[in-house]
Amino acid sequence: MDRTQVADWITAYERLWRTPGTQALVTLFTEDASYQQGPYWTPVVGLPAIARMWEQQRKGPDEVFEMTTDIVAVDGDTAVSRQEVRYGDPVDQEYRDLWVMRFADDGRCRSFEEWPFWPGQQPAT
Repeated sequence: MDRTQVADWITAYERLWRTPGTQALVTLFTEDASYQQGPYWTPVVGLPAIARMWEQQRKGPDEVFEMTTDIVAVDGDTAVSRQEVRYGDPVDQEYRDLWVMRFADDGRCRSFEEWPFWPGQQPAT
């Protein structure tokens, strides 16, 4: 994978998040892909399970949000990007997220791991 391919994959991810249904997830993820929504969360494994999670997590394809991406690193089949997502108009929720993606030879993701952070998350003093 190179930066252009990773950027294209992230663009397709956002486009599919905004598209009704989950049939096109097969273009993003391998059949046996794992999707981990947080570093300590149990991974969701396989396209049917990812599709169910996808529908449960989003408010719908008309959800108002803006996502910006900064690809941090690409090394072979692994990429890391930093996302900033702002929901609503006006914005009523935001977070920053690191995505660790491992890709199959065909460019689909075989392992997706999120590290989400919300405003106000501070270490204990």
